[in-house]
Amino acid sequence: MFIALGISWAGLVIGTRAQYASLRPHYDDNESASFPQRQAGVAAQGQMVYEDLGCVSCHTQQVRRAGIGSDKARGWGDRQSVARDFLYDSRPQLGNARIGPDLSNYAARAKDSGMTPDRLYAYLYNGHNGMPAYPFLFEKRPIIGERDAHALNVKLPAGFEIAPTRRAEQLVAYLLSLNHTYEFSEAQPVVHGTAEGEGETK
Repeated sequence: MFIALGISWAGLVIGTRAQYASLRPHYDDNESASFPQRQAGVAAQGQMVYEDLGCVSCHTQQVRRAGIGSDKARGWGDRQSVARDFLYDSRPQLGNARIGPDLSNYAARAKDSGMTPDRLYAYLYNGHNGMPAYPFLFEKRPIIGERDAHALNVKLPAGFEIAPTRRAEQLVAYLLSLNHTYEFSEAQPVVHGTAEGEGETK
């Protein structure tokens, strides 16, 4: 029994380390930057809020390669997710169910669709397209001085506002940091050579 457990442990832990421990960020000369990039502090904190709320139960963060599912056709990503994408994630939120859309490239989609932090706050407060509401991420409070820049547009007694809490700000920052649109060589389609020396992409 101990031998069987030892072999299993070696295969899972040592084998995985042998495959991925040497991964490093990729430096892109055209961008003069390395990818993936570390998340800013507030976004990194938002990942913990995302995990705490169980968002991984309904959303994945792993785009499947062409030929396996329709992720690209849905606009969730132009390439498959690879291990290097999660180089700086201490707890990757891969998920295994898609009650909601994949979020790997949510920041890029949000930018293209004009999604703003304020619209995201409204979705979190009210729920959206089957997504549950999270009103506990907001607080009703008296307006002291100026109105909060991200106060929701809801009907309240005069002198009060509904504003996002720190946890809501962290979660929105995290969602708007999810962007794996850079290119890695290992994410490219496999090219098989032919007898004439030409390649056929599978």
